[in-house]
This record gives sequence, C-alpha cells and structure tokens, in this order.
Amino acid sequence: MTRQAFRERLAQGALVADGAMGTMLALRGVPQPYELANLTHPEIVRALHREYYEAGARLIETNTYYANRVRLLNLPERVSEAPVAHSLLQQFGSPEELVRRINTEAVRLAREAVGADALVFGAVGPVGKPLEPMGEVRLEEAEQAFEEQICALLEGGVDGLVFETFIDLQELALAVRVARRLAPDIPIIASKGFVEDGETLMEGLPERFALHIQHLDVDAVGGNCIVGPQRMLDIVRMMASATTLPISSMPTPGLPQLVRGQVVYDIHPDYFGKYAARLVEAGANIVGGCCGTTPDHTRAIAHYVKGLKPKRAAVSPVRTRERTPQAELPLAEPSRLSQLLGKERIIAVELDLPRGLKIQKVLDGARLLKEHGVHLIDISDGARARLRMNVIATAHLVQREAGIEVMMHFACRDRNLLAIQSDLLGAHALGIRNVLAITGDPAQIGDYPTATSVFDVDAIGLVRILRRFNEGRDLAGNSIGVKANFTIAAAYNPLAPDIELENERLRRKIDEGAHLIYTQPLFEMPVVERTAELLQRLGTPWFVGVLPLRSARHAEFMHNEVPGIRIPEPVLKRIMDAPEDSALQVGLEIAQAFVREAAPYAQGIYLMPPAGNAQIALQVVQALN
Repeated sequence: MTRQAFRERLAQGALVADGAMGTMLALRGVPQPYELANLTHPEIVRALHREYYEAGARLIETNTYYANRVRLLNLPERVSEAPVAHSLLQQFGSPEELVRRINTEAVRLAREAVGADALVFGAVGPVGKPLEPMGEVRLEEAEQAFEEQICALLEGGVDGLVFETFIDLQELALAVRVARRLAPDIPIIASKGFVEDGETLMEGLPERFALHIQHLDVDAVGGNCIVGPQRMLDIVRMMASATTLPISSMPTPGLPQLVRGQVVYDIHPDYFGKYAARLVEAGANIVGGCCGTTPDHTRAIAHYVKGLKPKRAAVSPVRTRERTPQAELPLAEPSRLSQLLGKERIIAVELDLPRGLKIQKVLDGARLLKEHGVHLIDISDGARARLRMNVIATAHLVQREAGIEVMMHFACRDRNLLAIQSDLLGAHALGIRNVLAITGDPAQIGDYPTATSVFDVDAIGLVRILRRFNEGRDLAGNSIGVKANFTIAAAYNPLAPDIELENERLRRKIDEGAHLIYTQPLFEMPVVERTAELLQRLGTPWFVGVLPLRSARHAEFMHNEVPGIRIPEPVLKRIMDAPEDSALQVGLEIAQAFVREAAPYAQGIYLMPPAGNAQIALQVVQALN
C-alpha cells in the first residue's frame, strides 16, 4: 500500500484497529516473549488475528512488537522462555535469521487470518533496553536491530508499519529514519506511550509530541498503551490541536490489577466502545486497543464508530507553541562538598557496613573521623553484591547522627528505571546530596547468586538521571517541582584492561554531568600523574583512591583477585617481607608516604581502610597534617 492510498482509506471514516496480542496469548498459555509464538504456536496466533478481524478490526498488527535482536537475544538464562529462544537461535543458525523468520512468519499468519479488505501493519516497538547515554545499547546497535526487523517485515509484505509504545523520542526518530530509508513510500504510524499523569498532559506534552513527530515524515501520529480511554481522549484532543496528520488512538481498558498472578483489566467492552466514538469525534482517525483489550472490546469499537468521521478543528501550530512562561523552579540546598571543592583538599573515608542491623560502629567511626577533620564519609551500595543495609537509610542515619556529610554510592544492579528515580528522589528529600554513580557488581558473584541483576542503565545513564533531576525534571521530562542539587560523582579505573574504553566512558560520564571523579585504589605515582593530567584536560576535579594494606595476605588478594587493582612489585615485596605482627604498620607507612606524595595532584583523597576501620583511616589522615 502506498502512503496516498492509506490516507485515502482514512478519509473514508474511522479505521478500527485490533487489540492486545500479548494479553490474549498469555490467556491461552503461551509464554513470553510472545513473538516466539509465531514459530512455536502459529495456530494460536493465526486464530487470534482471525478473531479480531471477525470482531470488526480492519487494521491488523503483526505479532512482532519485541521481535528484534536486542530483546530476543538478551533473555536471562533462568527465565522459562530463555531456553526456547536459545533453542530457536541454534535451529536457525544466526540472530539475523531468527529475527527474519519470526517477522516474516508473523506477516504470513496475519495475512492468512484476515480478508482482503484488512490492512496488515508490522508492529515495531522499542528495542527493549535503554539506549545510550541512558543505557548500554549503542545507537548503532539499535539501528541495526530496527533495520533487521523492518527488512523482514517488508519482505513479508506488510501494508505499513506502526511504531508503538515508544517513550524515548530519540529512539522513535531513529526507527522512523531507518524505515524511511528502506521504504520511502510505505505508510508509517508513530505512536507514543503517555504516562497516567494529568499534570504532565496539561503542560502540553501531547501537542509537543505531535509537533515533533510531524517533521519525521510519518503518515499518522498517535498514543497507545499505559492510559485508559478517558485520559486518551485528552491526549487525542491535544494532538488534534497541534497537527493536521491523522491520529491513531489505542488505549488500554483502564488500569490493570493482578489476580492470581495474571494481569487483568476490568473495563466493560460497551464502555470502551462508547469512548471510542468520543475519540473519533475528538479527531482520531484510527481507534483500537492495547494491553488488556480483547476481541469483545474490538467488536464494541466497531459498533460504536460505524459511519463516524473525525471532527478536526483548524490547527494553529504557532498558538500551541506559545505557552504561559513557567515559573523558574526553586533550587534545593547544595551539598557542603560542592562548596568546598576546589577551595580545600577534601578527605573522604569509606566505612563498611556490617551485616544486619548493627551500625553503631559506623556511627562512632564517622564521629571520630569528623572530629579529626575528615569531610566526607563514603557508604557503598552492596559492593561485591553482598547483603548490607539499604544505602539510603544508612547515609541518612550517618548524616543525622554523626553530623557529617555522606557520599552515597548508588548501584544500578538492583533497581529498574522506576526504582532508581524513586529512590534518588527519596534520598534527596532526606538531605542526601552527594551520589557516586556506579553500575554495580553482578548479583551472581555475591551472597545470593540466583538473584536477578536489573541493569536497566549503567553508571553513565545514572549520571544522566541525576543531571536531569538537577534540571528539575525526571527522565520522562516531568517536573519534579524543585531543581535538585546533587553533587554527582563517578568512578574511573586508570588501570582498566581496556584503557581506551575506560577513558571513553570517563568522558561520557563527564559529558552527562559528573562533577567529580573517584579512582580505584592506586599505588604508583606515574599512574597518579597520568590521571591528574587527563582530568585537568577534562576540567573535572578528582579524588585519588588510597587503600592501606594490612597484611601480606591482604596485599596478595587485592593484587591478584580484585579487578582494577595493581600493586607494584616494590610495595608487594615490602609488605610480604614484613613480620606478621608489624605488617599493618608497614602498610600504614606505605599509605602515609603515598598520600603525602599524591595529595598535591588531586582535589581530594578517598581512603578505603580495610574492614572500614576508622582508626586505620585516622592514622593515614594524620600524615597530611
């Protein structure tokens, strides 16, 4: 189908789209990812397409929402669907061929199920993991994934493409550009997932989205998923006021609930159908449903929109851009650290948390160190994936009880994008202003190796989130009411095996907004000098990491078994040759001498005493006096 023919079809009246595939496949016992069902349960997929067609849908989406290599080939090994995916990969021999077969089969199944009067559109969703700089998926990798999937859908013979449930507009734009390059005259629907947030909608996000998308050379703009029909009505009205493009509307049937382990929706089809008519009257040319909708909802839509055409008022794009200026958001109180950086040399000491609830030793150590001039206490976040008290609670207790600021280490391992932002907002509300963004060690090396590692984002993405909060917005662009005032720290390993990659990641962290760099423990002055020169060029203050050695065994372990740490031979020999009862003193002398020599090159010292021993840290600190 050509773009012109598609628009002529829309001019005839409201086009009814189908409903959820994932919901229906789950109800029929098909495991995730549902796209594999095109190969493993083709008869069920074909039957569902037929049911939607017989209910009145004339725009049928292929079962390919997540049918791309990034999503399909990054399944956790322990989830039930992973063996199926990996078995299919072995069967077809390559990721490219697996993606091709899933998508071409999806088109075939849809074609076989519907009549000649139906349009079959290839469904394309986000790649399934955050893109750089938010996440680890490179733009080139995402582009390749979109190209493979879209090529397969075109090979299968789709009438058009629908890009749906995109949140990241950069990713949506990338997908559309790939499609236009591959098929300049194919109809494209670009649809965003809007959060259930009336305040955000009133700020004009749907209008801004429509204005932005119409410049991407698409044939329809729309919203789908996440919100129910009432909120979708507001979204359609706003988009209709901003663009002359046809509008697609595919809400969910209300809010979901969990019943006996299944996500279910409870809106009656008749209510859904009546709202579909209101959506058409508000300007929607295409109406269907998303997660939770069934053929019964589609049947109701077809009944209520029969004979209706969208009513579109005159569009005034200039007017939609002219908004009442928003009041400048207030700025939160800064950290003391941010006020001291560059004015005096900072001393930070990491204190280890014990297992369980006993943190008095940590509080006592923090008080002692504060009394002797230490500026900052570092609290790690489940380092080496070991179970420790929640880092936010601990940081708050140390600041409140010991009266000294904390640098809160914050790992991406245990939290998804929602939890990361929620926890950081809570930390800020508790007065925690200093955050060291770290990716985190994988769960399988720690106390609970069967626990799931999340890693929605890495440290670079976490820095971006913190910067966005400092700008007064969350990652989705919603106002948080105040400009946060996080001092953002990031880690750097000057001895990384791939130093080019490490340096590139360092630059990206700084570009994304890192204010301060922490290094791994260092023992050699040439490394300190190189690091100082690099950070000076990048215009970013840094703290040199210092680890006092307590014994020969400790030194051997750190040098041989801990990635990123290298102890030079003279230091190793000196600690190894020391009598056992004086090894700690020798380790202290080594650390004291190193601190005195390295301190002038950095803006601060980051001490990591063994076992979080405040007394050992204090003896090293005193070497600077």
